[in-house]
Amino acid sequence: MPPIERALLRTIPWLLVGLVMSLPLIFVSPGDEPMGWFVGQLVALVAFSFGLTSVLLPFGDERWFLEANWGECWRLVASGAGLVALVTGTTALVTLASSSALGFDPSLQFLQLLSALDIAWAGAALMVGTYRASTRPWALVAGAILGVICVWSIWNYLSNVGFGPSGSWIASGPDLMRYVIPFDVMAAVVAIGVFLLGVRSQLREIEQPSAQS
Repeated sequence: MPPIERALLRTIPWLLVGLVMSLPLIFVSPGDEPMGWFVGQLVALVAFSFGLTSVLLPFGDERWFLEANWGECWRLVASGAGLVALVTGTTALVTLASSSALGFDPSLQFLQLLSALDIAWAGAALMVGTYRASTRPWALVAGAILGVICVWSIWNYLSNVGFGPSGSWIASGPDLMRYVIPFDVMAAVVAIGVFLLGVRSQLREIEQPSAQS
């Protein structure tokens, strides 16, 4: 069975568990100041994407798309991107289900989706790249640090800006530029850089045995 199919099969139970665990949230009433529920949900979603990524990391060692007429570099890029896409897409579905169950204002549900996906893709890319370039423990440390920083930036924004009527999201451009976007850009740059570093490192490991033979 190709690695992408096995990775998908490994992902499905995580999705089902995430959806099932969202159901009891329909009995929750976040209120007009849903800071605790919002941040708590975001922390849970980040932990979910972190756990799923850690489970999928070993699939990054395998060779994907062998039947495609691609070079090794592009295969490594595609396989890593495939893992990132699996994590991000699964996190998106769980985010939509849990936010809807919580009954957040639609604008706040949108903010939660943006926040969770931003952290999920950057965290997954960073962890995949670190795993390929170094070791699994360092990948876990890197993902955890990124998650904490990004969640803190969203909390800091909401703490300073607050919520609108019925717990809606106040989309303040200047405050986003001050409290959130710089951290998002930093996370994206680091994640992409480490991801490419991981591709380069694994490409060297593949080419070395070929050169010796």
